Amino acid sequence: MSARILVVDDVPANVKLLEARLSAEYFDVMTASNGTEALAICARAECDIILLDVMMPDIDGFEVCRRLKTDPATHHIPVVMVTALDSPADRNRGLEAGADDFLTKPVSDVVLIARVRSLTRLKMMTDELRMRAITSLEIGMQAPERTAVADTGKGGRILLVDDRQSSYERLSALLAAEHTVDVEPNPTEALFHAAEGNYDLLIVSLDLNNFDGLRLCSQARSLERTRHVPILAIAEAENSTRLLRGLEIGVNDYLLRPIDKNELLARARTQIRRRRYTDHLRDNVQNSIEMAITDALTGLHNRRYMESHLATLAEQASTRGKPLALMILDIDYFKSINDNYGHDAGDDVLREFAVRVRKSIRGIDLACRYGGEEFVIVMPETDLHVAGMVAERLRRSIAGEPFAVHKGTKRIEVTISIGLTTLEQKGEPVADVLKRADTALYRAKHDGRNRVVSQAA
Repeated sequence: MSARILVVDDVPANVKLLEARLSAEYFDVMTASNGTEALAICARAECDIILLDVMMPDIDGFEVCRRLKTDPATHHIPVVMVTALDSPADRNRGLEAGADDFLTKPVSDVVLIARVRSLTRLKMMTDELRMRAITSLEIGMQAPERTAVADTGKGGRILLVDDRQSSYERLSALLAAEHTVDVEPNPTEALFHAAEGNYDLLIVSLDLNNFDGLRLCSQARSLERTRHVPILAIAEAENSTRLLRGLEIGVNDYLLRPIDKNELLARARTQIRRRRYTDHLRDNVQNSIEMAITDALTGLHNRRYMESHLATLAEQASTRGKPLALMILDIDYFKSINDNYGHDAGDDVLREFAVRVRKSIRGIDLACRYGGEEFVIVMPETDLHVAGMVAERLRRSIAGEPFAVHKGTKRIEVTISIGLTTLEQKGEPVADVLKRADTALYRAKHDGRNRVVSQAA
């Protein structure tokens, strides 16, 4: 797992030391001797993680971190402050500036490499989501970066897993100042609680009685519902080895007892902000996928999706020896609706038509807008007789009640013609099935419209 690490420090000896440590672990290392140079490198998207000193001559590390985390173009880059400053106030100031971690010199090689590897995994996952979400910008969806920069990280839902009453009462009281907190003192119930609760953050004590807290963290990472929920581990100072093991299995951050209130709140906010950002990215990816296969006006699948999915359904039907019905529907005299009532009325008809189609078919059936006023419905495991009954029911539902247009101020009569056929020959090209249904549709329109015509294979 390689990553580009930017080391920012104005002391050459410190730079050389960190460069040697990281290069030995096969990371690509870049260096900068001041904050201005570091900001320029980050603006060019040339690094994956930043190891940042605080005391620098031009711009101190706190200000560099603040600028990175308030810039939509760089806020997602993990920042680790590595400094000789060791007071709680300095650590909290760094975390408040947006740092992902604050390590005090001298930092052991094991701790440093474990932290960098953990953040590398996180950065690679985020980059993959960001790349997939790029297409969402091209189709007009809003990018989540500016929302992420403005997010305070407050108002999250947190599950605290701790079986020591004195501990969880204090921690929950501290966290309640900014978040909604649920406490689960029974670790055997914690995973079920986490899966059902839609939490923004799990805080897990690694000092549970008669239960391995790391196993709980590992289980949370393997369960689909909790896989992306950040985990903040809490342990005694002498448990550093277990904490490092936790970073390897997917723990996002950790705190050592005694817990400082401000540090607890700062680290919780950081994890919750990150969770919300990655959720936004995933939503954008999902929405862009849906938009790519969905007709915007009717909400039905579009022709592109139908043509690719129909081949799969036909192959499944042939393999299983099951029938597959297909019908093409055409709204009668649709051009006259547009001409007499306007294109807005035509859009109203198409939207209501899609609603009635959904009500008339099963969940396993595929309904799509084929183009203009033509629609296709594919019905797996359905023979010609049953499909004919469905088509007739749909025809009656369209003709039986006028369509409201112009916000309900007018109601117009609408009818449809339907051509129906089935795939019954193993390996028959889907293009032949579509052509046969289209021929049946032509007959329905030629014979007077508002009717269903079937054509067997």
